[in-house]
Amino acid sequence: MADAGIELIAVSKLYGNVKAVNAIDLRIPAGSYCCLIGPSGCGKTSTLRMIAGHETASSGDILINGRNVTDLPPVQRGTAMMFQSYALFPHLTCLDNVAFSLRMRGVGKEERRAKALEMLQRVHLPEMAERKPAQLSGGQQQRVALARALITNPSVLLLDEPLSALDPFLRGKMREELKRLQRELGITFVHVTHAQDEAMALADLVVVMERGLILQSDHPRAVFDAPNTPFVARFMGGHNIMEARVTGAATVALADGSQIAVNESLPAGASAVRIAVRSDRMRLMPSDDLPNRLSAQVTAVEYNGSFVRVGLQDVAGSDHSLMLSEADFDAHPVSLGDRVVAGFQAADVHVLAN
Repeated sequence: MADAGIELIAVSKLYGNVKAVNAIDLRIPAGSYCCLIGPSGCGKTSTLRMIAGHETASSGDILINGRNVTDLPPVQRGTAMMFQSYALFPHLTCLDNVAFSLRMRGVGKEERRAKALEMLQRVHLPEMAERKPAQLSGGQQQRVALARALITNPSVLLLDEPLSALDPFLRGKMREELKRLQRELGITFVHVTHAQDEAMALADLVVVMERGLILQSDHPRAVFDAPNTPFVARFMGGHNIMEARVTGAATVALADGSQIAVNESLPAGASAVRIAVRSDRMRLMPSDDLPNRLSAQVTAVEYNGSFVRVGLQDVAGSDHSLMLSEADFDAHPVSLGDRVVAGFQAADVHVLAN
């Protein structure tokens, strides 16, 4: 197993009687990019702030690079934090903003300004050194905040929803920038987000949280392809969840009686299961090579540029989505209210563990 850059052991956080984080265990390998993801109130930001030392753990232990830092102040943990608001000093230039933490540590003016300029070059902003924050775009302000966080050479960089204030184009550019910096620096990044596409694009390790618990922790592709609960499947997006009765060693039946073949093992002794099928793996007007079929009614047709989303409702009243290429949709166009059949392969059926 890879060395844990960060290890949480039975860590909890209580606010009064509310348990925001509930005895979680987590290992984040050194030098990896980890995204904590979940809905508002799931405990991801509290977890980040406990790692940083800005919140005190109610119980449990926090280790960074093998050292127990549970009771240490933030400055002694070897971490740096980039806040959602950026928190730049409006009266200081970009160079002085970046150099500020070195100034507080008593580093000489020439040395700290030289190091600050080096960090601005790393984030591709040396020409903005003498500008004030108000003279910068949102993306530029974020890069200055990032340079300021990195100038102390932390072993761990903590990021609290750093892209949420940016427009979609800038978010994409900054994702590339964050991943580039993480690879170049080789340090551990822990990034809180509620955006699934952000976590998928950036992370080596995705940690899905709900109600103070970690529901799943794995490589983003593993989490997306094989969610272990209906919540993870729904939250990570792209999955259709169906209730089914077990009818054989490798078959289940849907509410409409359709027999569905599955390649995965069914739980021993189970009479009912929930299955998930990715929305991009289902097709309308299935041919003979798509044996699994779902009868439904079209409830939505949305053109999204590179694909068309078709919303469906099955006979049990459950909602589903299909993501079809333009070519597939144009070959068999449908309209609101149409009765259709969607098909999928046995290999595309994932049996949910819970």
